[in-house]
Amino acid sequence: MNFISNIWKNPKTSAAGVLIAVVTIASVLSQQGISLGKAGTGTVISLVTAIATALLGLLARDPDPSASQQVSGSASQQAKLGAWMLIALLLSSTLTGCSAAGVAQDIVNWTPSLESAIATVDSTASLLAPADAPIFTAATMGFDVAANLLESQAKAYLANPSAGVLAQLQTQVVTFQQQVNSSLLAAAKIVDSASQKHALAAIQAVSTIVNAILSLVESVSSKVAVAHMAQAAQIKLAVVEPLLDRGHAAAMVAAHYDVPVAVARVKVEQAERDAVRAGF
Repeated sequence: MNFISNIWKNPKTSAAGVLIAVVTIASVLSQQGISLGKAGTGTVISLVTAIATALLGLLARDPDPSASQQVSGSASQQAKLGAWMLIALLLSSTLTGCSAAGVAQDIVNWTPSLESAIATVDSTASLLAPADAPIFTAATMGFDVAANLLESQAKAYLANPSAGVLAQLQTQVVTFQQQVNSSLLAAAKIVDSASQKHALAAIQAVSTIVNAILSLVESVSSKVAVAHMAQAAQIKLAVVEPLLDRGHAAAMVAAHYDVPVAVARVKVEQAERDAVRAGF
């Protein structure tokens, strides 16, 4: 009776609980490769998750009609609903990139941001001290070529998600990531503080995108393939992590996926943990 009574007295909280359960179950099914069929360009599972998350968002923003009488209680409930909304967004984010087509398209979608970041890198040399500019230029040389090759392979994978094309994409994203990591270490050796700040900021933007793409590729790669990729990564993330600005990375990810910065920050941190755990 208490169970039924609680549902009756707290309909919004109960509905939120049901929606959280739907998102959680859908996320688990997706991780196990269960899609329940196609729905448009996605799957039934991703559609259900999106709807449940959207409904939870409406609940989190729906004012309590009795708020004027129970201000503190309403505020507490709204805070809980907001927290659950964040949880749902994080759970639903695990669905991103769980299909070959989704991953390839997301990599292509990152291309404009990557090109912009590289353009910033190319123009940063002029901001550095004369003695530091050649070091920076040498460290970042080849970013344009690497980005173009990555985009071409992503489009090829989008057109033909075969094991052979995926293997090429795996190799290229690790190669690019290592190139960026190497450039970060080189920039860290710049003595002039102003030059070093400009150099690291420019490379940081490229690093954020390349690591995001690496995470996407990992999501559709086998454990054996990921282990092979990690073995090829000689400059580990732990080495360059102190040089990275997580706040800036979270802002970039938030803008790309159109999610709150708080959600993006958790996604970035989770991706870093997963990469380190995988051996990168």
